Amino acid sequence: GWGTPPPPAPDGAKTARGVALHASFGSVVAIVATVSLAPADRRVRVHRAVVAIDCGLAVNPNLIRQQMEGAVVFALNAALHGGVSVQDGRVQQAHFADLPLLRLPEAPEVQVEILPSPLAHPEGVGEPGLPPLAPAVANAVFALTGQRLRELPLVLPASA
Repeated sequence: GWGTPPPPAPDGAKTARGVALHASFGSVVAIVATVSLAPADRRVRVHRAVVAIDCGLAVNPNLIRQQMEGAVVFALNAALHGGVSVQDGRVQQAHFADLPLLRLPEAPEVQVEILPSPLAHPEGVGEPGLPPLAPAVANAVFALTGQRLRELPLVLPASA
């Protein structure tokens, strides 16, 4: 549905799509993210992620889907909540409990498409799904606002 406008967010907010592609460990992964901005505070919200992967021979398609779904959630946590702060030369987040985590209501719908491949052997599916998520989200934010976000976490400045 790339050529059609994305549906509005559940709260009626305008949405946009962003796309990014990454190749590593013998696999190629593309992600299209559908994003909106929360009306009250303009926080980035990801409603849907469509993942396409060419990983060679798909020995266990269910495992590949699970890896891609997990990659989207893990990468989205980093994209929206990630970041380590340093004060006086010391990292402020000493434990995992000090880091915010993605909550279930923030998790997007994830659709995974495993592409038929000319490769006769399997390739990697553990890491390749992580890198394209943040750029896809940032590209969707650019489509919505005209503003490039180039650092994690993906947060619009207060003046935007």
